[in-house]
Amino acid sequence: PVCVDRIFVWNKTRIQHSHHCFKNKLIMKFTTLAVSMALFGSASAFVAPRQAFTPQTSSSALFMSSTQKKGDEKTKRKLRLEYMKSDQFHRKGFKEVRENVEKDMDDQYKSPIVQDMRGSNYIMEKDGVRVHLAKDFGFCWGVERSIALAYEAVNHFPDKNVHITNELIHNPEVNEKLGDMKVQFIEKLGGNQKNFDTIEEGDVVILPAFGASLEEMTLLNDRNVEVVDTTCPWVSKVWNTVDKHQQRGSTSVIHGKYAHEETIATTSFCEDYICVKNMKEAEMVADYIVNGGDKEAFLEYFKNGISEGFDPDTMLKKVGLANQTTMYKKETRAIGQLLQKAMLKKYGPTELKERYVEFDTICDATQERQDAVQELVENVENWGLDFILVIGGWDSSNTAHLLEIPHFAGVRSFHINKASCIGADNTITHRTVTGEIVTEPFLLGDLSEDIAMGVTSGASTPDAAVQDSLSSIFMLKKLHEEKGAQEAVSA
Repeated sequence: PVCVDRIFVWNKTRIQHSHHCFKNKLIMKFTTLAVSMALFGSASAFVAPRQAFTPQTSSSALFMSSTQKKGDEKTKRKLRLEYMKSDQFHRKGFKEVRENVEKDMDDQYKSPIVQDMRGSNYIMEKDGVRVHLAKDFGFCWGVERSIALAYEAVNHFPDKNVHITNELIHNPEVNEKLGDMKVQFIEKLGGNQKNFDTIEEGDVVILPAFGASLEEMTLLNDRNVEVVDTTCPWVSKVWNTVDKHQQRGSTSVIHGKYAHEETIATTSFCEDYICVKNMKEAEMVADYIVNGGDKEAFLEYFKNGISEGFDPDTMLKKVGLANQTTMYKKETRAIGQLLQKAMLKKYGPTELKERYVEFDTICDATQERQDAVQELVENVENWGLDFILVIGGWDSSNTAHLLEIPHFAGVRSFHINKASCIGADNTITHRTVTGEIVTEPFLLGDLSEDIAMGVTSGASTPDAAVQDSLSSIFMLKKLHEEKGAQEAVSA
């Protein structure tokens, strides 16, 4: 098992020390696929390649690459562990400032309204609005831990320049708070580069919840800085999984978005890998495993999501599955079943154990929040829900997947990143499942009638953001009712 000691779990009264051991359970179970075998042979004509980054390096910028020369055989995991043993690498926080940090987090991110709903079967009624809150929502313990460690770092090093290599989490309020605390965000340049020139020897650098690439860790180690690592332990678990793939001589198939910070970090710890962002791309890989195909077209399509020197003819003979922790869990499992079946068809049952391996790297918090939204969707008619509101950063992958569940079930739904998206003119600005930001009318029909809504929030969204959004809706409904009453009197 991969053990993470003394994880700081923030709750109402304190940050508790706990010991979480994640067991990498090898899944070798034959499963029946709902995916038709007709897909094999159907994806040989590859579509246009995904949009490319322009990899460049310079003395002033570090390319966020996910590759490393294979001759560097101090294994990437061993190199990472070596960096982590340094006295200047901090993963357990700073006790002397913990009490103050806990108070700050309570003041900034807790919500009395949300807390009351937890004790009232996740339902509340106010000003003609009935709210059904998902039973699992909001901050996960990994995010809470990450914020606590970052806050503790700022308080522990009051006289040092503090930097962070990326957004701490995908939530605007949290990142704005860090900016207010004088944390300097490393500048992102064009072509998937970052400018590390502002970091000087002795500075403090925070690694975000998504983790950092091996190249970045190497640069920071050489720069002789204090590193505060807030990487979510579930992300570290994925890194240990791809290391197991390497030990077996397997290529890592990573279900994730190749340009996402977490996947960039994960691929940097791989040797041979290919990223698939959805079932369609997984089907292309499965088809190539079974039937082969146009190698040049395959490489052209996946050119931004494969390791250097990738050869599908040799590197897809043994594969292991891993995932970006925020991906849709049902899709990850379906991709695993698809790859199993492809190997079974190509090599037969006697070689399946050797050809395919899968470890459970689906984040519990991601799964729980998706299941809770599914419960809202299944009760839309029973509870008379007019819509489902999803609250969280627009660049948050886990929040975007929460929106997909009601959207693809045909339920009116909105993804907002903060309360200000709800306009006093009864409009709502929201992110669609395609990533477009649009503004449209919000509350429909006769506003004098009661409305019912389902609400959830992403794993990086504080309860306070949920309260602010609900308060905006309560106020909107109340204002329109008062306006209607005034017009009735005037008439």
